[in-house]
Amino acid sequence: VQLAESGGGLVQAGGSLRLSCTSSRIIFSINAVGWFRQAPGKRRELVSTITPDGSKNFADSVKGRFTISRNNAKNTVYLQMNSLKPEDTAVYYCTSAFVWGQGTQVTVSS
Repeated sequence: VQLAESGGGLVQAGGSLRLSCTSSRIIFSINAVGWFRQAPGKRRELVSTITPDGSKNFADSVKGRFTISRNNAKNTVYLQMNSLKPEDTAVYYCTSAFVWGQGTQVTVSS
């Protein structure tokens, strides 16, 4: 497995989760990393990205609630998700260097 996500789970609306994306082969300090999500019956959509120089981008639907960060020493990218809503329920995937992880389920109950 070249990319691995973790940190998903079940949380109540208004709660928080932190997702992690790690890799043993792809160096995140020199490759952009993106988080996507896919809800049942919907297309996969971009949630957030972080570039090697630290530039960050967020979907309008998560701005002000989600943050993205990177720990170069651990070669890990985090997606901190606060004020979660039921519509955030989805499988969350990280991607980098044209490689995708297997995803982690996030379920937000109302």
